[in-house]
Amino acid sequence: MTNILFLFSCLTLGAAFKRSGLLKGNTHEAINLMILYVCLPAATLIYASEVQLSRRLLIPVLMPWCLYVTGFLFFKLIGKLGHTNRHSEAVLIMTAGIPSVSFLGFPIFELFYGAEGLRVGILMSQAGSFMVCATLGVITASYYAADKPSLSKILLNIFGFPVFLAFILAIGINIAELSIPLIVKALLQKIAAPFSFLALFSVGLQIDLSGKRVLLKHLYTGLGFKLLLAPLLVWLVLFQIVGQRDMVAEICVIGAALGPMNTAAVIASQYGLNPPLASAMVGIGLPLSLLTSLTVYYLLQWLN
Repeated sequence: MTNILFLFSCLTLGAAFKRSGLLKGNTHEAINLMILYVCLPAATLIYASEVQLSRRLLIPVLMPWCLYVTGFLFFKLIGKLGHTNRHSEAVLIMTAGIPSVSFLGFPIFELFYGAEGLRVGILMSQAGSFMVCATLGVITASYYAADKPSLSKILLNIFGFPVFLAFILAIGINIAELSIPLIVKALLQKIAAPFSFLALFSVGLQIDLSGKRVLLKHLYTGLGFKLLLAPLLVWLVLFQIVGQRDMVAEICVIGAALGPMNTAAVIASQYGLNPPLASAMVGIGLPLSLLTSLTVYYLLQWLN
């Protein structure tokens, strides 16, 4: 419940500050820089260096990766049909393809499945959605942001991006079975702590749907995939094709129904990929997904 109240408070504060005129110019750009160059690399070092996988929990880890690839193919097809421009297509791929597992998923999983559900959610977030965002998300943003994409430009953008560099370092620490010293970890936790507030506050600053009919069309497509089609596809694969009908499968379906990951929106905005659409996907998608994810949970109980 606290996370949900926090979500609405941050978005409302951001929107209120925008209307008040207290913050001049493109304040959200400065906030996004702080997130991407300071807070998020610190969080990446902590989480990615501590990920531990097991065969039993491989499915919730793979779900966000498969969802992102599916979203990529879906929105590429929509783009081919002429319904989205290049930058909007990138935003839809990044935001509709990555669920906000850590922010919305954790309290929902714990509410319905207890401590075991939370453990599954943490793994889904750390090894799944968080790593998808730090790798495939950054690669997607870099590719679509370039007027004339080339391998050298894309690689330069990727390896010059602090989040990706932190990810590589963290994976190296993980593979070498090392651990971050406690004092360094404590420092990184302090640096990463403002991340959620700053990201959602920045989204609130950028929400503006006035007079943007094209934006609404993209929102219908993006949120239609994220909140309806994505959980349906995961349910079909796990429950009908694979035949898995346990708690882990249910958490995967609910996880697919969660709203867009705010980090993906921040990265898309930083690369100049239709920032209003990126902010609207999160600002509208996150609150709306509270209803869809709860609906999915009760539907699963009814179907079983």
